[in-house]
Amino acid sequence: MADFDVVVLGSGPGGQKAAIAAAKLGKRVAIVEKRHMIGGVCINTGTIPSKTLREAVLYLTGLNQRELYGASYRVKEEITVADLGMRTQHVIGREIQVIRSQLARNHVTVLHGTGRFLDPHTIGITHDDESAEKKVTAEKIVIATGTSPARPDSVEFDGRTVIDSDAILHLEQVPETLVVVGAGVIGIEYASMFAALGTKVTVVERRERMLEFCDLEIVEALKYHLRDLAVTFRFGENVAAVERRPGGALTLLESGKKIPADCVMYSAGRQGKTTELCLEAAGLAADARGRIKVDENYATPVPHIYAVGDVIGFPALAATSMEQGRLAAQHACGEPVEELADLPPIGIYTIPEISFVGKSEDELTRDKIPFEVGISRYRELARGQIIGDSYGMLKLLVSSEDRRLLGVHVFGTGATELVHIGQTVMGCGGTVDYLVNAVFNYPTLAESYKVAALDAMNKMRVVARLTAGM
Repeated sequence: MADFDVVVLGSGPGGQKAAIAAAKLGKRVAIVEKRHMIGGVCINTGTIPSKTLREAVLYLTGLNQRELYGASYRVKEEITVADLGMRTQHVIGREIQVIRSQLARNHVTVLHGTGRFLDPHTIGITHDDESAEKKVTAEKIVIATGTSPARPDSVEFDGRTVIDSDAILHLEQVPETLVVVGAGVIGIEYASMFAALGTKVTVVERRERMLEFCDLEIVEALKYHLRDLAVTFRFGENVAAVERRPGGALTLLESGKKIPADCVMYSAGRQGKTTELCLEAAGLAADARGRIKVDENYATPVPHIYAVGDVIGFPALAATSMEQGRLAAQHACGEPVEELADLPPIGIYTIPEISFVGKSEDELTRDKIPFEVGISRYRELARGQIIGDSYGMLKLLVSSEDRRLLGVHVFGTGATELVHIGQTVMGCGGTVDYLVNAVFNYPTLAESYKVAALDAMNKMRVVARLTAGM
């Protein structure tokens, strides 16, 4: 008989939910994690620290209040790394307590150390103090080891001058100038935070635009706002080298440009943390980015071994990882499983934030699906005036044929919260008529749905009238 019914490797969002879901089904469950990494990358170096840092930046800079009190308004004049870190460490500590409590309440055994496969059913665990390896066996195994920042071999990272997204949380001081290499989600999130702090930020991106999976109009709005915070963009540029100098670093571009800065942050994507797993001992392999292939039930080619979260690739979001973990555990335990909903919301915690669900204008146009656009701007809402957000907007994409909601795109304060209203309407197969006829609290930002719905409806009414008159 195996030591455990289910062993989960990694305690991030996917691993936590997999372990707890299996425990709820009465299984004997263990989770393997380093003592100092309970909660995984999400809690310790990724999602939670970066989003807490963002809130600290917004509060201490008074950025959200400047529309009302003037461009020079600040809550604290000289903002230090200690000011930012205090709030971050408090939140991390509380979240780790919550996770430990949840695992204990559900009788999940926590095995501290680093796990690796010895054979398809056996995990070897090396403790943090590198004492003798402990062996445990399991009927089912879930890999939820997450990712780490990709580090190009050509770049000399030192943790101070040339850093990745993990090290940026441990800077000794707020840099006066910063180069961010890579305009993906993580790069743009940190670029916007440091720009809000007053750092002169230059973003270098080899592609011609940033956040290519987002609505173009929303991205343009963010770009305009970041330029207003003195962010410089260098699109279509490749970094040839980064030279460390006594006073900082010099970023050399292939085009010949030279960009001096106190600090250079590389945001070159993420690499699956599978190197230490010895996957070959279990009959598995990872691709060049360390990702593991799974089927629709998150099972690997070895049927009793599952993989969830960032280690399986897109969309690599904490929210989707949680659902993947739960569904994988249910399948592993022989429970009926429903497929993951096809409408996952995407949240990007830039300043201001972006969130969307469903299709973009480009996708609908490419697929030749007729649609109408309804827009609401925060500056036209009473709540927008009250909170001082004059730049926010909500966009609805509505089917011209059956009035179903096809996409919702939000930019501005509360975007990642607001998007769930549209997600719910879409998930229930709702039409724009529901939003037109619904009553929203006043004054709220949620009212933007009604304004945008009326805008789309009025446009469709004009088209219908002109068509009927032909």
